[in-house]
Amino acid sequence: MNNFLIANPDRCIGCHTCEIACVLAHAAEDALVSGAIDQHFTPRLRVIKTATVSAPVQCRQCEDAPCANVCPTKAIVNKDNTIQVVPEACIGCKSCLMACPFGVMDIVPQLLGNYTLKQTALKIQDDEGGRSKDKFVALKCDLCIGRKEGPACAGVCPTEAFTPVLGKTMSASVANKRKARVAELSGLSLNQ
Repeated sequence: MNNFLIANPDRCIGCHTCEIACVLAHAAEDALVSGAIDQHFTPRLRVIKTATVSAPVQCRQCEDAPCANVCPTKAIVNKDNTIQVVPEACIGCKSCLMACPFGVMDIVPQLLGNYTLKQTALKIQDDEGGRSKDKFVALKCDLCIGRKEGPACAGVCPTEAFTPVLGKTMSASVANKRKARVAELSGLSLNQ
């Protein structure tokens, strides 16, 4: 099974600290320098609030990921028990956005440092003439795969609303539940 995060809405206070931590975890090293992060604030999870509940919503790292199954360029891959976007292969077609059952995919301008990449061939034609169009790519939670401390959102949550779940732990837990249920049913049938 893939690794994933679970967020407990009963613990979430809607402070958006997780969103800020996410952006900073994926930003250039100079992100805390004044003006360095002025152009795009694109967290890979979103805190959703209603009148009665708030909760962070992020990629569930699906086993049979619908986003990966519909991607025409195979830009969404399973790597290290997580579902990852390969920006260099993404064409920004939005197929993954439509396929995601949780609504956690975003399409954002592709950045190289603080510079927005432009498409080489497609131009915008308007009254000002032709100009280059931004290159857009899919963006989703990557569980901070390259971060040794683990997901930044879970590490900063003041109420500890996030619980990381390892796929191998989940598989073992499911197997143990099945064994316990069989033992329980065997005991019931013997006593009757």
